[in-house]
Amino acid sequence: MRMNLDGGCAECDVGLLAWWGTRGPTGGGPYLKRGRATELVQAMLTRLDRGERPLELVEEVYLFGSYVRGALDPHDVDVAVQHAVDEAFARHQVSAMLAGRDPYASMKKALTGSTRGLSLQFQQRDDLVADGIELTLLWRRGDTLAKAERRLAAMKPDPKAGSAPRDHMLPAFEGLERWLPRPARIDLFGLHAAGAIEITALTLDDALPASRAAVRWLEQRWSDDSPLRRAASASLAYLETVRGLAINEIELHGQSAGRNSAAVRCFVDLGWRYFDILRDRIADGQEWLEVIRPTRTRPLHALWITSKRSHSIAETSG
Repeated sequence: MRMNLDGGCAECDVGLLAWWGTRGPTGGGPYLKRGRATELVQAMLTRLDRGERPLELVEEVYLFGSYVRGALDPHDVDVAVQHAVDEAFARHQVSAMLAGRDPYASMKKALTGSTRGLSLQFQQRDDLVADGIELTLLWRRGDTLAKAERRLAAMKPDPKAGSAPRDHMLPAFEGLERWLPRPARIDLFGLHAAGAIEITALTLDDALPASRAAVRWLEQRWSDDSPLRRAASASLAYLETVRGLAINEIELHGQSAGRNSAAVRCFVDLGWRYFDILRDRIADGQEWLEVIRPTRTRPLHALWITSKRSHSIAETSG
């Protein structure tokens, strides 16, 4: 079965889910003792062995990064999860995305039990391998718990192995890396390194835009309690007051208020939904506001992205 973002029956939006699948809000703090890290992985294996919903969909689990290399104080445990998608899970994911929620929240909770320290990536095995990252199989559907535990025990501590530095990092990403999809982080890093873009980290204030037309636009698109509406309202207020943009100069999450697309000067993306068109928009001279994680109550972190040399965007490969 396919389901599209309008809720119709059709195969799940694989591209969009891939973006969400790289987001790991279950990471740990600055350091995680190896003994505690092993306990977290062991608990995850126990949950996988029980196979309660939706873990019966999981097919393979791999570990990679500092823990596998033997670090005594890894930042977290990097986990790559491959899973099947049945009709019920597809509907759940699409409903979550339409509401601005994490479509993987239920699977993350089922794997981690809401504990911190496991950095989960979903359906990213092939991309990680293509990036030269070595994956170590931990668990495969059909394995006994004892077999998976033997694989875990084979990952020995090594006092010489330190925590790996986070790759493709910029000052604007500090403190936000857990919410940055790895493909997006790599792409932005490459564009910045090539001198094509400037990136500034922002925290948006909760506010309503002064424009009545903008307020009506928000009311028509999202319900009062939608995290997307909160993020959109804060974005419009920021662009209006700080950047001096009018509503007809803004394309908000795939829709323009005005009829003249040539008048658009800024694209607002809420949670990486439209990130794949960033290069084209920046190359056309538009500015980009990425709200990293739309949320009902927590801080609204965002990236303000502008072009330094528009021609360099087209010349820089992804």
